[in-house]
Amino acid sequence: MASSTVGPEIQERGVPEDDVARRLLDSAATLSYDPVTEVDWETPLDKDFHGASPEWSTLYGTAYWREMSDAQRKELTRQEAASVASTGIWFEMILQQMVLRDIYAKDPTQAHFQWALTEIADECRHSIMFARGAKKLGAPAYRPHRLAVELGRAFKTVAFGEAAYAAILVAEEVLDVMQRDWMRDERVVPFVRTINNIHVVEESRHMKFARDETRKRLAKAGRLRRQIHAFVIAVASYVIVTSMVNKDVYANAGLDRKRAVGEAKANEHHKSLMRSSCAGLMEFLASARLLTKPALMFYKRAHLI
Repeated sequence: MASSTVGPEIQERGVPEDDVARRLLDSAATLSYDPVTEVDWETPLDKDFHGASPEWSTLYGTAYWREMSDAQRKELTRQEAASVASTGIWFEMILQQMVLRDIYAKDPTQAHFQWALTEIADECRHSIMFARGAKKLGAPAYRPHRLAVELGRAFKTVAFGEAAYAAILVAEEVLDVMQRDWMRDERVVPFVRTINNIHVVEESRHMKFARDETRKRLAKAGRLRRQIHAFVIAVASYVIVTSMVNKDVYANAGLDRKRAVGEAKANEHHKSLMRSSCAGLMEFLASARLLTKPALMFYKRAHLI
């Protein structure tokens, strides 16, 4: 299994743009993985394992969860993990297009440009890794709701500056918190733990870059632009988070879809887990003055605050 050591911390404030990118490039050269060789793709799926830490299941703590057999719980977490992976692929494709658009026609000799391409290369490998992982978990191709897909299409086309990078940060931070739990949990099937570990290690650099870019772009933003982008980021965050677990996972796990959706929607344990895990993210957004009243409405609806 890949090492869980994350590359050296980089200073995020007061560091020249190219210096930040150069440090990230050095970290990537030292600590990056090839999922083709790092992940055990050959061993058949062992159904005695969960696909994710059960505490992260949308039904954990509900009456339905208590009625389910151990095998049903494990199948549900496998389907949920596959859905999260599929949502990750969807957003990573959006991310890649936004980053490419941001560096278009910029100086390719600069470390900033080269780091952006390195991040895109990482995301390509991650998407393939997630796709293979979801297939090995025995799940179908989960896709976000059609409205979410179309909103994502619009967002990747028009989002720029802090709106693009802060939305990238939100998606990566939410995934990072849950995957840190899963990669350490011996109840989770080993190949999924390896996938999560690789993603956590490599995304740590992406999150540093997104924070740095968000702060840098906001330094030039006036009040109106900040208000508009705070709202756009919050809406994007709501769509991303609410798309993570497709409602079809319940039927595919052999459960009553209608009942499962209802109990998951009312699950206070899962809402509390999301809020506590996103405390650091919300602190960053607050420090960047992106938690405006309209934005807060969407973060609360997504149970991120």
